[in-house]
Amino acid sequence: MDLRPIDLHDDAVMGAVHRVYDLARHVDRPDAPRFTCAEYVAALRAPDSGERAEHVAAHDGDALVGFGIVYLFLLDNTDKAWVEVFVDPAHRGRGVGSALLEHLTGIAVSAGRRQVLADATIPFDRLDDHPYRSFAERRGFMQSNIEVVRHLELPVDGARLEEWSALASERADGYRIETYVGRFPDEHAESLCVLLGQLAVDAPTGEVDFEEEVMTPERLAETYAMSASMGRETYESVALTPDGVVAAQSTLQVPVAETSPDAFQWGTFVHREHRGHRLGLAVKTANLRAVQERRPHIRRVRTQNGETNQYMIAINELVGFRPVEASVEFVRRV
Repeated sequence: MDLRPIDLHDDAVMGAVHRVYDLARHVDRPDAPRFTCAEYVAALRAPDSGERAEHVAAHDGDALVGFGIVYLFLLDNTDKAWVEVFVDPAHRGRGVGSALLEHLTGIAVSAGRRQVLADATIPFDRLDDHPYRSFAERRGFMQSNIEVVRHLELPVDGARLEEWSALASERADGYRIETYVGRFPDEHAESLCVLLGQLAVDAPTGEVDFEEEVMTPERLAETYAMSASMGRETYESVALTPDGVVAAQSTLQVPVAETSPDAFQWGTFVHREHRGHRLGLAVKTANLRAVQERRPHIRRVRTQNGETNQYMIAINELVGFRPVEASVEFVRRV
């Protein structure tokens, strides 16, 4: 086995990367959402001016048997790095994952990072003894946080959407709810970026403290461009104050292809100064309505929230999201 950098522009190599990614993600998770090769490769190739990523593959002869990625944040939280490791299930137990993880950690440490972060999706009944936990803990990682993954089956009855909109409007007087698809207007981009930057600080993150993310209109445009390159539409529902400031937002990533039935909730967040007006419920309801009207082939929405985020959990339970598994986050301090 040897480790080699991945050429993101080599289509044959990227096909092998996607094969390993798909196999590894769906071990004991047959109902987990799937990414097509085109979607996943487009995501890896998309630029992000806020981070640098290094991609490394493990080869057994000519066969790609595993790969990993280390993300180095450039504009904020520069003491941290995020790592991902995927191994072909047929080649597990041979040290592939260990070699990749140590190599990626070495890259992070060489870049001055002192906290290396990772996560693993684990069934609720295996939280204490799952092999992914054992693998992480044997290599110096400790649990830092748990997020609960939830699914919502679509369509949601239109009468319920109207009911939630009415419930939200009881406290949201003075705010305007707007939904934008595919492109976010420039005049509101700056205040949306301010709001998105707060999420890293205000959302529960367990044992790891984050500073505010530096989100810029440039990075926001890059995110929208990445979604388009993946064959997805970005649905952004926002609550605007009378003077046009974004007070709350909810983002959904929605595949355009009718063969892809899963949408992905990227975030729902309310500005610190505008809480208590049911704006989270308002923007989430508006986004669901827009998706159902434009893309009726979508049959499921996937989201996840910190297990202590009681406000967002209450909204998700009201809407009908059901818990399906846990996303366990780990940290290694070096």
